[in-house]
Amino acid sequence: MRKALFISSALAIFAQLSPVAAHCQVPCGIYNDNNVIEAMHTDWVTIEKASKQIVELSKDPAANAHQLTRWINNKESHAQSLQETVLNYFLAQRLKSDDPSYVEKLKLCHSVIVTAMKCKQSTDPANVDKLHDLLHEFEAAFGTKEKE
Repeated sequence: MRKALFISSALAIFAQLSPVAAHCQVPCGIYNDNNVIEAMHTDWVTIEKASKQIVELSKDPAANAHQLTRWINNKESHAQSLQETVLNYFLAQRLKSDDPSYVEKLKLCHSVIVTAMKCKQSTDPANVDKLHDLLHEFEAAFGTKEKE
């Protein structure tokens, strides 16, 4: 009886855990750096649009509360996606310690992560612009695979 209760409790706990959205880190060869970087640019475009919408809708927050909430959540979701992509794809799989530009790429990864965090925290266009510039640097550093 206790064993059955323990198992059902464990299953209930595991059922409530949110799924991990990161790539499985198996060397499957399916993912392509250029495609991943393009998705990162899409995240940036969404962050930029969301930031502008939040500023505009904040002029009358009472009338726009629901849309404000949706744009804020959307902006934060895309900034989080950028951070997770850098952490789970580039830092965990693509950045190699024997790469001659390892330190520069590591600093670039950190800068993207921190700037995405700043984009979550505000609608400051300077952060959005800096993230845009960093993503172009990032593409130059990591977008080296041939497109198929």
